[in-house]
Amino acid sequence: MGNKATNTNKQIQILSGRGLTLDFPEAKVKEFLLDIGYYRLGFYWHHFEIDDDHNFAPDSKLSDVIGLYYLDVDLRNILLKYLNRIEIHFRTKVIYYVSNKFKDFPAWFADDAIVNNSFIQSTPFKTSMLNRVYTPEFINNNKTLKKHHQNNPQDTYAPAWKVLEFFTFGVLLNLFKNIKDTDIKKRVTESMGILNIDKFENLMSAVVLIRNICSHGDVLYDFNTPRGLSVIPGIDFVNSDRNSLNACLKVIAYFLKHISENREKDFINDIETIFKENSKNAVIEKIIKEKIKYQ
Repeated sequence: MGNKATNTNKQIQILSGRGLTLDFPEAKVKEFLLDIGYYRLGFYWHHFEIDDDHNFAPDSKLSDVIGLYYLDVDLRNILLKYLNRIEIHFRTKVIYYVSNKFKDFPAWFADDAIVNNSFIQSTPFKTSMLNRVYTPEFINNNKTLKKHHQNNPQDTYAPAWKVLEFFTFGVLLNLFKNIKDTDIKKRVTESMGILNIDKFENLMSAVVLIRNICSHGDVLYDFNTPRGLSVIPGIDFVNSDRNSLNACLKVIAYFLKHISENREKDFINDIETIFKENSKNAVIEKIIKEKIKYQ
């Protein structure tokens, strides 16, 4: 589209000129453009483009672009439900095991005898994760923490079981990685079905990444992990595929199984249902198999 805003009439002209079949009435096409947006839809019709001039492959249809968009939306909504379950479970295990190991240090996440100093202490060149997160705004935005500091003005930090509830999934995992006591970390990872701490952190990092994509409404269908997923017993990565979205779905199912077998079954059923429904469209079916790599 270049660097100048255009109206829907111009956008329709551009898409038609590049070879996209607009197989809806013009009013409906404009509705899509004003509802979803030309730029956001571009993330999805990009799949159908064949050159740097953004021309479309023969027989490319707007209905297929819209179908791909809504597959992505529905997938994100399903994943958020189950990723939330994993996040809460992981948060609870970290709080429980570490807090009970270090009962005399309620704010153990800020103690450099327990957590690597790089997480806690800023340097002249870098603000630590803790200092970026635990700010006056962070306290004021969370009623529990605000009340704690009002009632305990001498405390620099509230206890972990209050604070960690408000850490993002990513910050929580970062904190976990920086815990020094490997025995207590093993208690957490083993409770979630993984014996090796490094492999747990690798797989959970992928889960956090998928969670962030879903939360921010980013494109999901063509996702590939920047690093290969760790191999563990219990996860069958088909054809050694350890990067695709489907590989990540297997990791999510594995964690759910060690939280609740019923939730794992629900997740698998929900994923199978959405892919089966969308596979009625041959174009979308091909994307599901070749991009998502779901078989």
